Amino acid sequence: MRSLNNRAESHLSGQVECELERVGPGGWVNQGYCGTPPPLPRAVSTIYDPQPLYPSLGPLEGARGMPEPGPLNSFKTQPEAPKKRRGCCSFVKGLWGTTLTEDNSDNREQFMRTTLRELLVYLVFLVDICLLTYGMTSSSTYYYTKAMTDLFVSTSGDGGVAFQSIDSMSDFWIYAKGPLLDGLYWTKWYNNQPLASGERSFIYYENMLLGVPRMRQIKIKDNSCKVHSDFQDEIKGCFDVYNEVKEDDQGSRDINGTAWTYHTEKEINGSAHWGLLTSYSGAGFYQDLNTTKAESAAVVGELKENLWLDRGTRAVFVDFSTYNANINMFCVIRLLVEFPASGGAIPSYQIRTVKLIRYITYWDYFILGCECVFCLFILYYIVEEILELRIHKCSYFKSVWNILDVVIIMLAIVAVVFNVFRTIKVDKLLGKLLQQPDIYADFEFLAFWQTQYNNMNAVNLFFAWIKIFKYISFNKTMTQLSSTLGRCAKDILGFAVMFFIVFFAYAQLGYLLFGTEVDSFSTFVKCMFTQLRIILGDFDYNAIERANRVLGPIYFFTYVFFVFFVLLNMFLAIINDTYSEVKEELSLQKDDLQITDLIKQSYMKTFMKLKLKKEKISDVHKALRSKSGEIEFKDFRETLKEMGHADHEISAAFSRFDYDGNQVLDREEQERMKAELEEKREALSAELNQLGMDYDKGSEEETSLNTAQKETSNQTTVEHREIQRLSRQVVQLESSIAAIVSQIDMIMKKLGFK
Repeated sequence: MRSLNNRAESHLSGQVECELERVGPGGWVNQGYCGTPPPLPRAVSTIYDPQPLYPSLGPLEGARGMPEPGPLNSFKTQPEAPKKRRGCCSFVKGLWGTTLTEDNSDNREQFMRTTLRELLVYLVFLVDICLLTYGMTSSSTYYYTKAMTDLFVSTSGDGGVAFQSIDSMSDFWIYAKGPLLDGLYWTKWYNNQPLASGERSFIYYENMLLGVPRMRQIKIKDNSCKVHSDFQDEIKGCFDVYNEVKEDDQGSRDINGTAWTYHTEKEINGSAHWGLLTSYSGAGFYQDLNTTKAESAAVVGELKENLWLDRGTRAVFVDFSTYNANINMFCVIRLLVEFPASGGAIPSYQIRTVKLIRYITYWDYFILGCECVFCLFILYYIVEEILELRIHKCSYFKSVWNILDVVIIMLAIVAVVFNVFRTIKVDKLLGKLLQQPDIYADFEFLAFWQTQYNNMNAVNLFFAWIKIFKYISFNKTMTQLSSTLGRCAKDILGFAVMFFIVFFAYAQLGYLLFGTEVDSFSTFVKCMFTQLRIILGDFDYNAIERANRVLGPIYFFTYVFFVFFVLLNMFLAIINDTYSEVKEELSLQKDDLQITDLIKQSYMKTFMKLKLKKEKISDVHKALRSKSGEIEFKDFRETLKEMGHADHEISAAFSRFDYDGNQVLDREEQERMKAELEEKREALSAELNQLGMDYDKGSEEETSLNTAQKETSNQTTVEHREIQRLSRQVVQLESSIAAIVSQIDMIMKKLGFK
C-alpha cells in the first residue's frame, strides 16, 4: 500500500493547476500582457476542488435507492456556506450587463469577457435580422420584374412602336391600342383554346390581372403663361410647364364621364409620382378600362376620337397590378409618358414587385418565428439602452456607437409597426377586390410603402453590420481604422474645403458649356455625378468634344490633372501618412490581454480538468488492483487518501458501486466499477488527444502568423523588439520559478517536513 505513495508526485502538476483555479480568474492573468501586479497568494485548503469525482454517475444518495453508509456521514470537510439570494438588481445586472453599465476600467480581463458576451448576443441578433431581411425577397422577384418589363416596355406592336420609343401623342395611342392591350388581356392559349379562368386575364398564363387597368392624365390650364406681344396674333393659347397650382380642374362641359371630369387626389385615393421632369400630383382625369380586350379597345378608341390628350396634357399614367400565386408576389406597374412644354414625349416606367401576403408556406412561418425573436431582441436592447442612458445621462450621446444603437432601435420599431399595418391593409383591400372584381385595384400605396419598408430594412441591416466594430474595437488591429480616421479628420476636413471649391467650379463650367447638348451635363446634379465618374475612368470624351471643340478638351484635361492627379493623391497621402503614424504608435504600445489569451486560458483549464479526472480514475484502478478478493471501504479509503484524494470524493465513488450497502465491494461490484472506469478513461484519453492536437495546431498557426507580421513590420526598432523579448523571457522565468517553488513546498508537506 505504501508503495503507492509515489503516485502523489504525479499529482503535483495537477495540484498546481487546481490551486490556480481556487485562486480565481486572477491566477490565469498572463502577466506578459497586463501591467497589473500578480494576485496575492491564498491559503490552500484541499488538493482538489470540492466537485464530485463522477458527476455523471448521479448523487451519492441516489445509488439504486440505497441509503448512504453510516460511516460516510462523518467525512465532512467543512460546513457549506449559506447561499445568498440574488435580488432583482443582480438579475438585471447579469442579464443586461455591458461595458457601459459595469465598471471594468481596472480589470482588463473582465472587460473583455463582458465585451465577448455582448458580441455573442449581438451575433445572434444579427443572424435573426439577416433571416428577416432576406426572407422578404427571393431571386424570383428579379425574373418577375424582367418578364413584365419585356412585355410592356420592350415589346413593339404591328406599328413598330414600343413603349420606350414613344415620341408623340400619336405614338402613345398606337402603343395603347396595340402592345398595351395585347399584354393586358390573355384569355386564350397559344392555339386559341380558351383558358379555364374564363374572362379573367392571366398574363403569361401565370399572373392574374387584378381588377381593371386605369388611365389618368394631368393637364395645365390654358393661358397659364404669357405670350410675347409680337407673337400674340399668331400663337393662340399658352400652356406653361407643369405646376400643381396651374393644374386644369375645369374639365369638359360637353362630355360626361370620369375621363372628362377633374378629380382631386383625395377623391380617387391617388398618390404623387416623381417623374423624369418633375413631380406630379395624384389628381387629374381618369378612365378605367374593362375586363375584356374588346371593351377596353372601344374605350381607348373613344378617348382618341374625342381628343382626350391635347396641348394642355403634361403626363399620362397607366396603372395596373398583377399577382402570381406560384411565388406569392404582387407586381404593381405604372407606365408614365410625360409631355413637356417643349413638345415631344418622354416615356418612363416603374415596376414594383413586392410580397404583400405573408405566412403561407412553412418558410413564411419560420420567418414569423424570427420576427417574434426580433421583437424580443428589440425589447432587450431598449432596456439596455435605458439602463446605459440612466447611468451616463447626456454623456451617453457623445459616443457614435450609442447614437447608432438608438438609430437601429428606432428603425426596428418603425419596421414592426409598418409590418402590422401592411398586413391589416392588404386583407381589407383584397376583400374589397374579391367582392368587386371589375374595379381598379389600387395597390400603388401599399407597394410604395412596402418598397420604403424594404429600403429601411436594408439600411438597418447595413448599420447592424457596421455595429460589429463596436465590439471588436478592443483589439489593436481592429482599432487601426477608427484611430486613423479620427486622427486625420481635421486634415481631411480642410482638404475637403479645397476639393469641393475646385469640384463645384468645374461642375458649373461643365453645365454651362455642355448642358444644352450632352445628356450627362443637362442638369447641375448630373454634372456632379458625371465628374465623379470621370475620376473613376467612366466618361464620354467624344460627346464633350462635339459639344465644344475648343473648351471641351481644355475642360477635360485641366479637370483630370488638378482633380485626379493632384487633389486625389493629396487625399490618399493624408490617409497613408496618418495610418503609418497610428501603426507605429500601436506597435510601441504595451500588449494588453487579448481575446486569444482568454481562449487559450479556457482551453488549458479544460485540458487540465480532463487530465486530472483521468488520473483520478487511474488511482481508483490501482486501488482495485492492490487488493485481492473483496475490498472494504476502510482499505479503499486509506489507499486513495494516500494518493491525495478528499474524503467526500472517496465516499461518492465507493457508494456508487456498493449496491448492497454493506461497505464491501465484492467481485461483481469491482468488475462493474472497473468496466465503467475503463470506459470513461478511454473517452477522456480520446478527448485529451483531440484537445492537444487542436492546441498544437492553433499554436503553430499563431506562431506562423506572428512570424509573418514581424517580417512585414518595418516600423518598430530593433532595440524595442529586444526589450520586449527580454521582458517576456523574464516574466516566463519568474512564472517557472514560482511553479517550481510551489511544487517543492507541496513535496515537503507531503513528506512531513513542515
